[in-house]
Amino acid sequence: MIKSLRKLSWLRHTLVGLKRAYLRKVWKLDIHPTVEMSLSAKFDLTNPKGIHVGAYSYVAFNARILAHDMTRNLRRDTYVGENCFIGGQSLILPGVRIGNQCIVGAGSVVTKSVPDNCIVAGNPAVILKRDVQLLSYGRVDPNWAKAQAEADEANKGTDSVDGAQEGSTRP
Repeated sequence: MIKSLRKLSWLRHTLVGLKRAYLRKVWKLDIHPTVEMSLSAKFDLTNPKGIHVGAYSYVAFNARILAHDMTRNLRRDTYVGENCFIGGQSLILPGVRIGNQCIVGAGSVVTKSVPDNCIVAGNPAVILKRDVQLLSYGRVDPNWAKAQAEADEANKGTDSVDGAQEGSTRP
């Protein structure tokens, strides 16, 4: 009896490596060898040469990255930068460029390009936070997160709406 599923992590890594090699060698996708992905992540195989995923990025379960749109007869290159995290069940549309060190929230539909160091989420995806500091595979840098929390706490008492006093009413 297996006490922990961690003992099977070698099997998962092997299967992901085989999937990555299959996508790179057979379909000619431009996926860096360090990219990690869920086994259920889906890449566009109609225009496989249009998919580009940078180093140390992670594509989560059921995320879909497209490089074609048959309704508009479009074939565009889609780029995911380095150190990115693409959340589960996200959809990245053709021609979108996701910058380096970005997080795409789960279930997001990315319709426009995303600059470096951003967190985006929603349908359509909008920028929630800029100038984020991430580690490999889109993990948030703990030192940056701590500094942000301290800055937010310091600003909590000084923020006011249009200079209005607390408790006052606005017309």
